[in-house]
Amino acid sequence: MNLDLIITVVTLAVAIGLLLSDRLRADLVALLMVVVLGLTGVLTAQEAFSGFSRAAVITIMAIFILSDGLRRTGVTEQVGGLLLRAAGSGERRQIVVVMVAGAFLSLFMNNIAAASVLLPAVSGAARKAGVNPSRLLMPLAFGTLLGGMATLFTTTNIVVSGLMRDQGLRAFGVLDFAPVGLPLVVVGILYVVLWGRHRLPAQSPMERFQALAQEKEGGLVGIYKLGEDLFRARVPARSSLIDRPLAESNLREQFGISVVAVERDGHEILSPPPETILHQGDVMVCGGDVEEFRRRDVEPYLEIMPPRGWRDEDLVSPEVVVAEAVLAPRSRLIGQTLRSAHFRRKYGMTALAIWRAGRPIGKHVTQQTLQFGDALLLQGPRGGLTALRDEPDLIILGDGEPEAALVPEKNRLALAIMAVAVLVAAIAPGSVGEVMLGGALLMILAGVLTMDNAYQAIEWKSVFLVAGMLPVGTAMTKTGAAALLGTGFVSLVGPLGPYALLLGLILLSMLLTQAMNGAAVAAVMAPVAIQAGSQIGADPRAMALGVAIATSMAFLSPLGHAVNVLVMGPGGYRFRDYYRIGLPMTVLLIAVLMVVLPLLWPLQP
Repeated sequence: MNLDLIITVVTLAVAIGLLLSDRLRADLVALLMVVVLGLTGVLTAQEAFSGFSRAAVITIMAIFILSDGLRRTGVTEQVGGLLLRAAGSGERRQIVVVMVAGAFLSLFMNNIAAASVLLPAVSGAARKAGVNPSRLLMPLAFGTLLGGMATLFTTTNIVVSGLMRDQGLRAFGVLDFAPVGLPLVVVGILYVVLWGRHRLPAQSPMERFQALAQEKEGGLVGIYKLGEDLFRARVPARSSLIDRPLAESNLREQFGISVVAVERDGHEILSPPPETILHQGDVMVCGGDVEEFRRRDVEPYLEIMPPRGWRDEDLVSPEVVVAEAVLAPRSRLIGQTLRSAHFRRKYGMTALAIWRAGRPIGKHVTQQTLQFGDALLLQGPRGGLTALRDEPDLIILGDGEPEAALVPEKNRLALAIMAVAVLVAAIAPGSVGEVMLGGALLMILAGVLTMDNAYQAIEWKSVFLVAGMLPVGTAMTKTGAAALLGTGFVSLVGPLGPYALLLGLILLSMLLTQAMNGAAVAAVMAPVAIQAGSQIGADPRAMALGVAIATSMAFLSPLGHAVNVLVMGPGGYRFRDYYRIGLPMTVLLIAVLMVVLPLLWPLQP
């Protein structure tokens, strides 16, 4: 083993450890690997930074722009709404339509973008039909993952295709995944409809809270257990709050208390604005930890009143609404607290509670660091909710109203540009990057979106992750690390034949995907698959295809893919729910893949 090989293997091992431990973000780990391999001389400067000029990276950026063009013109919302209207009221039929809609959109756009487009409509349609959203949101996530197996336009598939081109093999075309992926889509949907939906918990966390809501409190107040965190308090004589505006009360800053309403002279002011002047005798409805407030209230701020029951009706009026919203995938709120983001001042809405990982958080809401997948219970002016739909940081749930298209007059043009780009890319598989970028630029030239919109549409985390991981594949090939790992893999399962080798690669890739970013897994496993296949005389492209599809089988854990995290909060799912439904589905899909792939891509030429 030469020094470059040792450096590459050690760097790769450390990176995998960091990715599995989740100590650092995946894109940061990828860029650190590029720096290490460049500074140690394993890669030249040109090789180290070549990832930013690869066709794979350009294709990913173009897909984000094209997808945003379809979203801004309302095309994706129209397609999703049309399919959901055809779903009817039965749970089984709704699951079929939701999964088909998710799979269809993910053929042309990023999986997380497809799920984000459908999430509000699915949530609203479920409630209107009397179906619990938790019965549809996991199928929605799984549907988008299944659709990603049948198209080149999935990040992991693009990465594998790019690495094949780097090693002198013919890259995958737009239609190469469909013959293998579409049967998997059909089998996956049939599994969920016929069996998987029954493996959802008999009473999910969301359903338990809804049952409690029906028995005691009702609606979102019951779901979020908000009644436990609401209390009434009177402004007593000599209180320092008298004649002060609510904004200067310091209740939120000092005690973590949110003021939901102010009762005065028999009237109620819901979601009171910050300039509301407090008077002696006012009764405030507050959200927070009442016991902590009792301990810390050393001044005569408020007089705590006897507890009472609460319902949704107590928090809404013709002018004030209570609604749910989930953080968007690229939300600027992720990693911030509501206080540091000045949420109330910016959005005009008060966050009453947070739903995270299957449980509600009603105390110290403004001090919680927001995470991707969090759902917020909001209260504010009804008109503010309409304005909130145009905010890219939040996805409004529950009423089924689609987001207003920003440039609806160009919807046919945007659809035509996307269709032509996909068609030309299918005809010219060697120029996918150039064709898709050309389509994205046409969107801009046609006025569908501006350059600033295009920059905002790109998920830069994915771009930097892929740009950082692709040179790692180059280093593995250049130093012989891929050949070494391939030899080790062949020594373990190679004597059993190419079918055993394919199965081993699929299983390892699938397992790593449950804990690591799929693009990172693809960048590591694709060179190993190519080398292992070549060493035993098997078709390396078939082995690479198996690895690419396996990296989309992120069904066992919410951490396997961001789309699982997106629906976890609104669906009220626990970690074990993914495993209960995803394990049989994964076993079934691998069995089908082992039958279909060798038939269409013979393992031995």
